[in-house]
Amino acid sequence: MLTYGQNQYRRTQVNTVDRGRLIILLYEGAISFLSKAQHSIQEDDIAGASVLINRAQDIIDELNAALNMELGGDIAQNLRRLYMFMNDQLVQAKIKADLNPLKEVVRMLSSLNDAWREAVTKPEAQEVLSKQVQRPLAQTINNVTI
Repeated sequence: MLTYGQNQYRRTQVNTVDRGRLIILLYEGAISFLSKAQHSIQEDDIAGASVLINRAQDIIDELNAALNMELGGDIAQNLRRLYMFMNDQLVQAKIKADLNPLKEVVRMLSSLNDAWREAVTKPEAQEVLSKQVQRPLAQTINNVTI
């Protein structure tokens, strides 16, 4: 559990970082939760795994809600499909306490995270990001405790 000071530091960090970095932070948070959920399943802590999977789903839902479908074109549509597929896989993982869907979602999130890491280093990425994101991601990340 984070202390008050740590929470304030995280909020300040989130509010001062650019959108591309926020997306990366959200992906990293979801990956972290799912990695911990895999460990929980291996330890037969199904309730703990379910809580961790729910947190990852919250992040994926927030990423999905932040997409600008009008201006985002094919990229936004493809991301929405991926996010929906990931959520379906996570539901299956919870129902069956199955590691395979978790591993698949971690693999997909890791690939997206790598792509975003590369993209945000390019100046033209900022223009694309401004079209892709419908609402402030700082608000999104503050709504999801990482």
